Amino acid sequence: MPDSAEKTIYERADIYHDFYQGRGKDYRAEATLILELIRDRNPVADSLLDVACGTGAHLRELAGPFETVVGTDLSPKMLEVAMRNTPEIPLHQGDMRDFRFDRRFDAVTCMFSSVGYLATADDLDKAVRNFADHVNPGGVVIVEPWWFPDNFVSGWVGADIVNVDGRTISRLSYSVRKGNASHMEVHYTVAVPETGIEHFTDIHVMTLFDRDSYEAAFRKAELTVEYVKHEQAAPGMFVGYKP
Repeated sequence: MPDSAEKTIYERADIYHDFYQGRGKDYRAEATLILELIRDRNPVADSLLDVACGTGAHLRELAGPFETVVGTDLSPKMLEVAMRNTPEIPLHQGDMRDFRFDRRFDAVTCMFSSVGYLATADDLDKAVRNFADHVNPGGVVIVEPWWFPDNFVSGWVGADIVNVDGRTISRLSYSVRKGNASHMEVHYTVAVPETGIEHFTDIHVMTLFDRDSYEAAFRKAELTVEYVKHEQAAPGMFVGYKP
């Protein structure tokens, strides 16, 4: 059995992908919600950029409704898995605060609370401004936030076990608030018949921005902003529109 080690789950993108697929994260339903939010504001939108696209599960679902979809992510390992899962979709490595494309899109999305990894309000402002810079006039920016300070539950324990293609993955997490951020310690145990058991821990520090901070970032980027609650996105969605 390998020794326990600390590493980020984003370095083990294959485990990340299998775990969330096995746990039943409904990427199709989330993509349907994204499509509705975009088309309600721009019925003819036909191009989309997914920021922090991860292993490409949302992109795969959105590739049909949109003529053009493109993904970008900070993690090379996540992009490697995304390339295997969506070989027909262009993918690029980049930081959400300063990636650059030589074109604009009708919609830019950033899902799964990825903006929570931004450390400061200034970082959040830079990211949303960058999203806004990459949408056409009449374009839509959708951001799924992390929890707000007033609805984050400190001391939360989560536990799941899934089996995907013969690989058993258990995930046990413990989250507490420290200052203006949540600190989540996650333990993964992965068992494969051919190779045995592996255990590693993963630490996530995510900023608890309040609703005003998100809305201010949108307004600074010259976007109108609406906060939308929906069962498919527990923390809600911020939907911006570029006049």
